Amino acid sequence: MPAALEHKLFAKGTSEQSAKQDFVSGLRAFTLNNMAEAMKSRFHDEIEPSSVQKHQVLESGKDVHQAMKGDSLFKYYSSIRYNAQEMVWRSALRPLHQSKTRLSASIAAANDSSDSKLKLDLDLEIPRNVVALDVHLAPGSYHREDEAADWMGGALYDHGLNIFSFGMMGKNLDDIGQSMSQYVKHKFRSFTPSIILDLGCTIGHNTCAWKLAYPDAKVTGIDIAPACLRYGNARAKDQDVDVKFEQMNATDLNLPDNSVDVVFSSMFLHELSAKDIRKVMVEAYRVLRPGGLMLHMELPPNDSLSAYDAFYLDWDGYYNNEPFYKSFRDQDFTQLRLDAGFDRSKLVEFITPQYSYMAPEDYAREIEVDAKFGENTGRLAEGIQWYGFGAWK
Repeated sequence: MPAALEHKLFAKGTSEQSAKQDFVSGLRAFTLNNMAEAMKSRFHDEIEPSSVQKHQVLESGKDVHQAMKGDSLFKYYSSIRYNAQEMVWRSALRPLHQSKTRLSASIAAANDSSDSKLKLDLDLEIPRNVVALDVHLAPGSYHREDEAADWMGGALYDHGLNIFSFGMMGKNLDDIGQSMSQYVKHKFRSFTPSIILDLGCTIGHNTCAWKLAYPDAKVTGIDIAPACLRYGNARAKDQDVDVKFEQMNATDLNLPDNSVDVVFSSMFLHELSAKDIRKVMVEAYRVLRPGGLMLHMELPPNDSLSAYDAFYLDWDGYYNNEPFYKSFRDQDFTQLRLDAGFDRSKLVEFITPQYSYMAPEDYAREIEVDAKFGENTGRLAEGIQWYGFGAWK
């Protein structure tokens, strides 16, 4: 269930609104756990054997999807999941609208203060992959700016993710950032980055996690959407985390060569076209110092999963307004890095448990054993594991 966000920008809403959010969050948890398990059993018990009898080979996620499309349980699952996604945003928007005056004052005060770390470039064009559709079905997408609320896209993301994740993303919605940064800190103890860059940071929840892991580093989160940056800067400032936010396109970084120690992103690459992903990789290589690390937390590649698990993760690409989702995961992740200039001997790939749900000593012990891809890799469900890949320069 969603908990109160740990900052003063949280729009609590009425008891009725909170109850609706609890219902939506619970519906998503039921759909992605209970219904998903029932659907998987249906596939193995009925769909797959029937396909074998018909001499249909289900080798890929695409094959499984084709076989499942006519199944009533899959249709029911997809309908509920799609509607629950829309309900997430609707239940988040109502209290945000009611709190607009208070939030506008708080966010303006934080961003207009003399010690604000926000830098916007309002002449920078927001790419078509952001403005042309409501990504994740979020109304107005993440660049959304309402009248007297030019931060609305960021607030919607924060509050929506809190409902969407049904308690699986950490108390501050930063478990991905914590897990990735703490993995690096534990596994590469001699590595002490001083400049860290988070690409496509949205509201900076995972950006701040890197600052907590490396408090002496200068940490910057960049995004193309001013609404997210305005909200994220005020959010971080309220939590007393000293990070910088700058409007910038990750495909064309306004940074010198060899100037950064870590280039990081979280669930960002799958929102880009294949052409833009290649640009991001090249830019990451360019700005990294020798000995620096590029690291992307992402959904696992399709060739690392069973046909059914690939099908399951591909659902968003078909039904959740994420047009590049599947094509990204169909790519050769090794070749992406090699083409950008990274050396094969310096490639990095790992799976990590959730840091913020474990005692630090238990986490340190867990990551000593190399985890393998499984049905919970990248899947928002009990026992989730995060996947990271990248390279040293």
